[in-house]
Order: sequence, then structure tokens, then C-alpha cells
Amino acid sequence: MILPGGSSSARGVLEHPSARPYEPPDYGPRSPIPAYDLGRVPYVAALQFQRRAVEARAAGRAPDCLYFVEHDPVITVGRAGKDSNLRLSAAEYQLRGVEVVAVERGGDVTYHGPGQLVGYPVVALDNLPCGRDLHGYLRDLEEGVIRAVASFGLPAERRPPYTGVWVGPRKIAAIGVAVRRWIAFHGFALNVNPNLAHFDWIHPCGIRHLGVGSLASLLGAAPPREEVAARLAASFTEIWGRQVQLSAEDLVHV
Repeated sequence: MILPGGSSSARGVLEHPSARPYEPPDYGPRSPIPAYDLGRVPYVAALQFQRRAVEARAAGRAPDCLYFVEHDPVITVGRAGKDSNLRLSAAEYQLRGVEVVAVERGGDVTYHGPGQLVGYPVVALDNLPCGRDLHGYLRDLEEGVIRAVASFGLPAERRPPYTGVWVGPRKIAAIGVAVRRWIAFHGFALNVNPNLAHFDWIHPCGIRHLGVGSLASLLGAAPPREEVAARLAASFTEIWGRQVQLSAEDLVHV
């Protein structure tokens, strides 16, 4: 797995080193936030990548970034997860080829699978308007998804006391985060066009009396993945006051 910040071997080779004073990268609160679409990534590999990305960000080797991914079917269990919200036995999950993975994010039980657009911001909270207010950060993630979903003409909203994004009684996005050294990771999962029947394998986030929806089920057709990612980037640009832009820049190993 990879992170931005590779060096160019050609630039500056004819200059004497003393002629160019070292200028550290600008990773401050006004710097742009690159967004990378990594495509389909196995969940455990993405989890390991995030943990390395957190260390790279905390050490100043990488900027704040937003990573978009998609996963094969997987059940994740957060710190507040309850076995009673897993509706199948371990053998039944195994028969379906579905991993059940315990993770350090907040929240309960969540499903990820093809047709979801999962966003993993790896960001220094000190560089965001919310600062070290984790609840404020969660509300900002919700707001970013709400604005992106609303741009497709859907009345997206919060539904307290639950975390996430809803259209009427249907949850369209799940949110759960973790923080290490004041670097946030994990993030949100927006249902673009997943197999909604797979959510029957769990009680999503422990909620039993409300449903699950997707952009496809609510709009009648799924918008292109690239368009959804672009609208999310635009929403977070507004909320964070920093340019969030999909990037084609090469990445380097963490």
C-alpha cells in the first residue's frame, strides 16, 4: 500500500545543494487535501494501510489525505459491537466467504461490500475547523455526506441519537472513526449500489427498527462512482475550508 509524497529524481539535479534552502512540505491547516481512489481493496489490507498512514501523518511524512475504497463483503465490529447484532453464526459467515473483523473504530456492527463508496480520511484534527473535538468531527463527516447526497436531490439528514446519514427511515451512510495521536482514521461508508440484502446478515449499527437504503434504490439508478467521489470531495472542501481534490499523483510506499 502507498502514500503520497514521492520525490522527483530529475528536478534540481544541476543546482548546488547549498543554493536551495530546505523547505519542509506545507501540511498545515490551509494546505490542500488530496483524495485518492484506490479501487477495490481487501478490508484487512486497507486497515493495515490506514494504520501505517496514521503513523506517516503523525511523523510529518504525509499530508492529510482522503482515500476512497471499495471492499469485498465483510462485517466489521467496532468498540461498542455486540455479538447479538451478528445475525448469522461464524460457520454461516464462513460459508458465504464473509470475514468478521474486530476494529478500533467507535460504533457497533457494520457491513461493507461492493457498491459502497468507503471514505477513509486520514487527517490531523488540529488542521480542521473542529479541532480536537471528536464529536464535532463526526458531525462534519455527516454533513459532508449529507451535502453530497442532497446534491442528487435526496433529502438527506441526521437522525439523532444515531450516528450516520439517513433519507427518511433508511440509513444511506454509516460513520465510525478512531483517533491515534490526534490523527483521525476510519470514516464513512456511503451506499451507492450495494446488495441491500447483505445488510440482513447483521443488525446494522445495532438498529433493528429502521431500514437501509442506497443511492440506487432511492434514485432508481446508481450515479457513477467517480461522480459520487467528486461530490463528496466538493462537500468536504466547503466544510473543511480546504481544497479536497481527486489526485492522479503517484504514491510511494509507507
